[in-house]
Amino acid sequence: MSEIAKPTFGFDGAVPPESATYAKRSLDDIKAKAFSALFRGMLIEEVNKLPEASRRIEIRLAIERILDEEESLLTLQERTEIVEDLLDDILGLGPLEKLLRDSSVSDILINSAKVIFVERRGRLEEADVVFRNDQHLLHVIERIVSRVGRRVDESSPMVDARLADGSRVNAIVPPLALDGPAMSIRRFGKSPLRLANLIAYNSLSPEMAMLLEAATQARQSLVISGGTGSGKTTLLNAFSAFIPAHERIITIEDAAELQLQRRHVVRLETRPPNIEGKGQITMRDLVRNALRMRPDRIIIGECRGGEALDMLQAMNTGHEGSMTTLHANSPRDALGRLETMVMMSGFEMPIKVMRHQISSALRLVVQADRVPGGGRKVTSITEVVGMEGDVIIMQEIFAYRQRGVDDKGRARGYFEATGVRPQLAVRLRAAGVEVPPDLFAQRVLLED
Repeated sequence: MSEIAKPTFGFDGAVPPESATYAKRSLDDIKAKAFSALFRGMLIEEVNKLPEASRRIEIRLAIERILDEEESLLTLQERTEIVEDLLDDILGLGPLEKLLRDSSVSDILINSAKVIFVERRGRLEEADVVFRNDQHLLHVIERIVSRVGRRVDESSPMVDARLADGSRVNAIVPPLALDGPAMSIRRFGKSPLRLANLIAYNSLSPEMAMLLEAATQARQSLVISGGTGSGKTTLLNAFSAFIPAHERIITIEDAAELQLQRRHVVRLETRPPNIEGKGQITMRDLVRNALRMRPDRIIIGECRGGEALDMLQAMNTGHEGSMTTLHANSPRDALGRLETMVMMSGFEMPIKVMRHQISSALRLVVQADRVPGGGRKVTSITEVVGMEGDVIIMQEIFAYRQRGVDDKGRARGYFEATGVRPQLAVRLRAAGVEVPPDLFAQRVLLED
């Protein structure tokens, strides 16, 4: 079959498309030409000075005028698609805007310019949008990171950033990404979930929520551990609602994403080195500085390295009730991870001293996991009791027991109290926080 010439502005007569591929190519070609014509005919600097609403109206009118000059036969749907896509490209994040407008999308995973997956209701599926090419994707990444004062290039090919709505962004570009730029976006709802919402979703039982609320009010320090996408940040946001309103909270993050449900909050964010390799501000720097800001509690978005030592010392020196998250597969593994991160601080101490620091600082480890079918559960609430010899003693208070999966592949199980009455109950009473006497009685609490 002879090659069909690409349509251009002003060609005589509409060329009948021979396939869906041809139609898509035709629209993309018209869109590209309209994009070029728009930038030739507008003073973009002047338009950018206008209020956002006016800017969108001016650019939309300019696009409509350009399309009026196009003699190809565009349907109303095609014309609308071109206008909206160009507006997204110029004012937003290109193809990502369609996905960001979809409230059912919780994760956007861009493997390459032409391969994009999204997560909806715990399940991954391929998206129906693509970028024009690697350069188009790279341009969108640069737009995202520049808004938070960061950069991405060959000398700094990995970056953490955030969107205006608080969504967390990680991008990596060549030479580290072999198939072109790649990016992942973890989205968060406009309204943070509360523990009542999590109970309604069967993420934990009412009794578990009652204990966590009491522990937070009574300034019991805790760690939330779990895998990627297990809901650690969601839990941390939910717990913050029970911090007394008068307490001063300092949050420390690599890329700010916490949505604490309190007003008395100061948010701090790390800074990467500049192009000369200078000016970096690390998590450890911010933790040390936070101690001089008269905090009642310090919340670290995620412990990844040597800042764990500073966090533990803060918990042990008058900042009880502080919280953090970390990646681990079980409560016991979480303590092992903490030990490893303390050693990353470069400060050498005997293992027994290190474990004593951990056991005296922490009261609870809350384990969150993704279960089959995409659900997220609090699978364990474990108390850190103390030391016995060189070993940290822990006891599980509540647990989720999975029985199996249903015919749709979703986990089925139940929450239960293990029957252990924790030492924490004495601490809660001493802090003036009462819980029902039978809260820890051994029984099934809630079934899926």
